[in-house]
Amino acid sequence: MHIGLGLQMANLDRRVSDADVYRLELDLAARAEGMGFDSVFVSEHHFSDYQLTSQQSMVLSWLAAQTTRIRLGTFVTVLPWHDPARVAEMFSVLDHLSGGRAVLGLGRGLGQNEFVGFRVPMGESRRRFKEYSEALLGALETGVLEYHGELYEQPRVEIRPQPRATFKGRTFASAVSPESMEIMARMGVGLMVIAQKPWETTEAELAQYRQRYFELNQAEAPKPLLVIVAGVSKDPAMIEKLRNVYLQRWARSTVEHYEFDNVGFAQIEGYEYYAALANNIAKHGVDRFNGFLADLQVWGTPEQVTEKLLGYVERTDAGGLVVPLVFGGMPEDEARRGYELFATEVLPELQRHDVGGDLGVCYGAVPAATSQI
Repeated sequence: MHIGLGLQMANLDRRVSDADVYRLELDLAARAEGMGFDSVFVSEHHFSDYQLTSQQSMVLSWLAAQTTRIRLGTFVTVLPWHDPARVAEMFSVLDHLSGGRAVLGLGRGLGQNEFVGFRVPMGESRRRFKEYSEALLGALETGVLEYHGELYEQPRVEIRPQPRATFKGRTFASAVSPESMEIMARMGVGLMVIAQKPWETTEAELAQYRQRYFELNQAEAPKPLLVIVAGVSKDPAMIEKLRNVYLQRWARSTVEHYEFDNVGFAQIEGYEYYAALANNIAKHGVDRFNGFLADLQVWGTPEQVTEKLLGYVERTDAGGLVVPLVFGGMPEDEARRGYELFATEVLPELQRHDVGGDLGVCYGAVPAATSQI
């Protein structure tokens, strides 16, 4: 099974410098190939301490030069914040620099502060995502970008350098609401499932997605890629700290950044699901939701973490995992110990688990995408 390292680069409460945050996680990323990981994925966030991941392509291009084998992906690139032509160029260049190792993760975004900062109306995000993703995926397949939509108008241009190879089989999109899942099924891409719902709900929605995907594409849907925060230790006191300190702080930062408790989502087109979530939090309390979100992640001994992760993989019939290992403001020494323990005792056990194939990424000597010029 494919196992990727997730980079979040959070600097919660600014306990250390941003330089120290980058130094630590870039070092872990550069070592990931030698430690046996199959990929490194970078999130996208802007303008806050939540995650210092504003320039995914720069980080992944740097990492491409440090490695030869691992794949390089995003979880996710938030399309409404970008010009699709720029994104097409970015991934084409990354694919050339890495020898075909790029993995494309897409999403439509949720952080209101980020939409405000980029001057993008949040209520347009679903429509922008639909149009931008159609334009982007078409450009990466053909080498030509042209689109005439309600919100996005792009005259015919050629993507240079031409896309090195198809991105089919290595494109995933994050979807939370049923409406977003419909868009993903029509796009013909795999789902990236970020742990934030009850697993029984996720299972039911994946079943609906697979059925709808088959109806639209007359083919089986790709296996989903799961993103789950993981903390591991052999010390009982540290295991308790992982759950009660670091995962709780991570969960609280997530709720704060995304404003999950903001009932104002009801007034924003495309975010009705989050309005219902905010009402539920108001009813039961934000502390309870923090605990719920933390408990969707995994922590414990190597054996416990392996068992929990494999359980989620089996429940969702996933094709791979992306695991952020530094979270919640944990200090560098504890982060490094957890990373080493995961890589040496959890990673090999997960990779022995056969899920019937890998992510389907093409790399090495492959034909370029066909240009329609």
